[in-house]
Amino acid sequence: MARVRTTRNPLLVAAIVLTVAAAGAAGWGGVSRYEAAHDDSAAYAQARDDVLAAGEQAVQNMNTLDHHKVDEGLDSWEDSTTGDLHQQLVEGRAAFVKQIEAAKTVSTAAVLSGAVTELDDRSGKAAVMVALRVTVTAPKGEPAVKESRMLGQLTRTSGGWKLSALGQAPVGNTAG
Repeated sequence: MARVRTTRNPLLVAAIVLTVAAAGAAGWGGVSRYEAAHDDSAAYAQARDDVLAAGEQAVQNMNTLDHHKVDEGLDSWEDSTTGDLHQQLVEGRAAFVKQIEAAKTVSTAAVLSGAVTELDDRSGKAAVMVALRVTVTAPKGEPAVKESRMLGQLTRTSGGWKLSALGQAPVGNTAG
C-alpha cells in the first residue's frame, strides 16, 4: 500500500481563510445596507428633508416678486401652493398685478434658516417655520430690509409638497 504524502501550502491556507472572511464581511455589509435602506426612520428622515426643502423654497417664492416680471412671479406663487391658498392667489391675480405694477417694487427673499415643526407623512400634512430676510426696493429711495419668521402649512400633492397656508410667526412674548 502506497502512502500519499500531503503537504500544506501555507499561502493557500491563508488565501482560503481570507476569502472566507471577505465573503462573510461582504454578506454582513449587504445585510446592514439593506436594513438601513428599508428602515422606517430613514424614510421619515428623507420625508422631513423633502418637506423642509419644499417649504423653504415655497416661502422664499411667496416673498419674492419683481414688478418687471409680475406674471413670472405670480406663476411661481401659484406653482408653490395648493388648496385654499392656491385658489385665493388664482382668484386675486388681477388685483395683485394692479397693486404690484402701481407700487413698482422689487422684493427679494433669502432664507436664513428653516425647520420642520410638524410632519404627518401618512396624512401628507406638514408644517415649517422659515426665517427670511426680505429686501424691498422701491423706485425711489434706499432698499428696505426686514427679517421675519413665517409659518407654513404644507400638503403633499402629486407634484410634491406645496404650501396650503402661510402666515407670520408670532414674535416676542405672546403670553397674556
